Formats: sequence, structure tokens, C-alpha cells
Amino acid sequence: MEIGFIGLGRMGLNMVTRLLNSGRHRVVVYDSSKDPIRKAVSLGAVEASSIEDLTGKLKPPKAVWIMVPAGPTVDEMIGTALPGLSKGDVLIDGGNSFYRDSMRRAKELNDKGIRYLDCGTSGGVWGLEKGYCLMVGGDREAYDRLTPVFETLAPRDGFARVGEGGAGHFVKMIHNGIEYGMLQAYAEGFSLLEASGFSLDLEKVSRLWNNGSVVRSWLLDLASDVLKKDPALDGVKAYVEDSGEGRWTVLESIERNTPCPVITLSLLERFRSRQDNPFAARLIAALRNEFGGHAVRRQGGR
Repeated sequence: MEIGFIGLGRMGLNMVTRLLNSGRHRVVVYDSSKDPIRKAVSLGAVEASSIEDLTGKLKPPKAVWIMVPAGPTVDEMIGTALPGLSKGDVLIDGGNSFYRDSMRRAKELNDKGIRYLDCGTSGGVWGLEKGYCLMVGGDREAYDRLTPVFETLAPRDGFARVGEGGAGHFVKMIHNGIEYGMLQAYAEGFSLLEASGFSLDLEKVSRLWNNGSVVRSWLLDLASDVLKKDPALDGVKAYVEDSGEGRWTVLESIERNTPCPVITLSLLERFRSRQDNPFAARLIAALRNEFGGHAVRRQGGR
């Protein structure tokens, strides 16, 4: 199958590589940076000098996959690609867009005769080797047409149309919220193991748990690898970023009156990880001193 690919970042280039390695697809690529384009071309991709050039090098019905950061950049890419597209062509957004933006884009493009798929993509840097889990929302006919691409990118049973426009990114948003909670649970459990007073080999425990236990998972596999390389995690700063989808999940839970306390607290813990000597904790320490005479540790060690 033939497909255009806009955005060759960390995941985009790996996805293109997986498509090309299959030998099943002709891939036309564009990125604002030349380096990833050169890498893709060395693997057999067709280079495009611009988005307009990319759409011009595709035969109808055209399919263009956009893999860029969520937000206005997606609308900008769509706007630039549209003049080179015709009725029945397909646009796929494989990034982490907010699902309501995807619902809006689906309607706007449908009114122009362009089919739109929002594709939640999970797999990270391991997707090249193991495949990507693809959660697709949007037009069923467009989904069916793109099935050969999904089959190549995903492992067996690793892709599905989950609903109408916006549903793919909604499912991916909730997926990431669950991921926040799982990461936090593992982190707290291993923190307690580390503080136990026993001479525990945490890498060994993680390997043990991943063989037959209820909490076995790919994340435990990754934990084992991390703890083997750096058992005390001395080389890692306790600063945890968030991609935005955890925030969207929490806001959605509030709007829909659906309690998600674990996901919410895991997001707040990420905020806490970025604070150095936070004001709130200092105020609590000062108040305990005021009402109970509890000792206060002064900055500078005094």
C-alpha cells in the first residue's frame, strides 16, 4: 500500500522503518529536519521536500499519516495538506491529540469529503521491534482501507476500530491515565521494599513477580532492566514529567462525575516530584511548630 508520512520524530521514524522493513508499502516522507528524512530514504522511503510535495507524490485515493505533537501543529499540518487532497482521501492523526479536537477535525474534514481517522498509538521506543497497539476512531470504510498499514504496524490482534471520530484518542487518553496509576503503584511498592530493612535484591524480586504472579507485566520487565543497570537509581533525578493525557483523564473524570482517585493521585505525585523544598511542606512544618512546639529543620542545616 502507498502512504504519506508527516513527522519523523522518535516514534514516527520507527513506524516508517517498520512499514518499510515489511516490503509491503511505498512510503513518502516529510519532516522539517533533514536527518530523519535521510535515514528513512536510506531504508527505501521516497523523500518529499514539503507537505505539498508529499501529497503530490501520492496516487489517489491518498492516505496521509500525521505524527506530530498534539495541538495547533496538527491543525497546521492538516491545513497545509488539504489543498493536495481530494474527496475520499484519508488523513490519519497518530499522535496524542485531545479527543475533542479529533471529534472537531473529523466533522470539519468530513464536510470537505476527506475521511479522518484518529489513531491512539502505544508502544513507545519498543514499537519498532514489538509493534504498536493502535486504537482507531473514525470512518469505517477508511479504517478498512488502511488495514494493511495497521497490520504491519501492530502485533497480532494489536489494532482495532474502537468507535466513531474521537473514540481512538479517547481510548488512548484513558489508557495513559491507567498507565499513570500502574507506574505509581509499582513505584510505591518498590519504595517500600527498598525501605524494608531486609537485604532485598529488587531486580530479583521484579523478575520473580513476573513469573506467574498476579502483578506480572511488561512494566515489571522494564523495571527489572532498570534495576539491573542501576540498583539504587543513583543516576536518575526524582523528576517525573507528564504528557498531558493524564491531566485530560482526570478532568474527564470530574466532568463525568466518575471517581478516578488512583489516577488523580498519581498525577499529583508527578507534580510533587518536580518541586524542590515546596512551600506547602514548609508551611506545614512551621504550623506544627506553632501549635505543638515540634522541631523545625532550618534551611542550611541549622
